[in-house]
Amino acid sequence: MTHVMNVALIALLLVQLGSGLTVPRRCQCYRATYLGSHSVQCDDDSSFLKHPLTSREKFIAQSAAIATSLVFTPFEAAVARGRATLDQAYDRYTPRVLAGGEFYKKDLRNLVAKNDFQGLKQALQEPPKKSKADRAKPDGGTTERAAQAGGFSDARVLVAADLFASTFSDSSISEKTRKMQKEVEELRLIVQRMESIAKQGLGEETGGGGLFGFGAKKSSKDELSKELKELYIQGGNAYNRYIFAANEGLPVQLAKLPFL
Repeated sequence: MTHVMNVALIALLLVQLGSGLTVPRRCQCYRATYLGSHSVQCDDDSSFLKHPLTSREKFIAQSAAIATSLVFTPFEAAVARGRATLDQAYDRYTPRVLAGGEFYKKDLRNLVAKNDFQGLKQALQEPPKKSKADRAKPDGGTTERAAQAGGFSDARVLVAADLFASTFSDSSISEKTRKMQKEVEELRLIVQRMESIAKQGLGEETGGGGLFGFGAKKSSKDELSKELKELYIQGGNAYNRYIFAANEGLPVQLAKLPFL
């Protein structure tokens, strides 16, 4: 017992020393330079760090690791089970989230820059519903339908982001999960609006505003393009805030997720 108390005191001292280190924090919002003057201003509540672990964070993380290696607690078995679950979720969902991020900052960016409404529609489209023909296939047509999902569609990216966020909750929803799911919901709304703009640009949908769409003012291509670029930047910021929330408190054995 004395040994355990001594180790706990050492760990506490290490963390207190680390807390004395000051780390400069600055908002680094996602900006797509090709979009011209469009940008998003961040406040303190929505800011996020784009750099790796700072010296203070490294110090505290290393201190916690030292303390954990020195002392055994009755909760180790439960913690191990929790880590195994998180590891599995990390391996299962983050590849889809990160692939979506890569698609967003490259392919989707180019489509927005070129006002490619057809390409944009395909990039955001959901997979088709299961048909009678699919039932006769070995996997029920799942593989074929999944391949038709857009590179930044809800089914391909945002569902995975939502499921990964829920991993950080147990019997009740944690604050971390709430933060992550809030950004996922914002991304959903942005994707839906982008898809609507793409359909308007193709003449498949009106902008609304009148009874059954009648009497609505039709937006010009320039207006659609301007809104599309603004939405793209908002989506980039939401994605990065999601990543920042995901990285907070992430176990040291798991690699930090990269920002856009």
